[in-house]
Amino acid sequence: MDALDVRGLSCPIPVLKTQKALEKGPAELQVVGTGNTAKQNVAKFAKSKGYDVQVNSETDDVWQMVISKRSGS
Repeated sequence: MDALDVRGLSCPIPVLKTQKALEKGPAELQVVGTGNTAKQNVAKFAKSKGYDVQVNSETDDVWQMVISKRSGS
């Protein structure tokens, strides 16, 4: 699984970095970041591109999600 760390970055940078990482074609991408706005925007972007999004952990201001290709995609 590929990993992307966008902690401390302000939007739209986390979304742009996620887009660039997904363009490489990984089956799964783990994204770690900070800030609720960045989390919402990254998840919204991934879903709009046909990916499944699962938020695995949230502690304090840090979140982690796994973005994966939908079955049959």
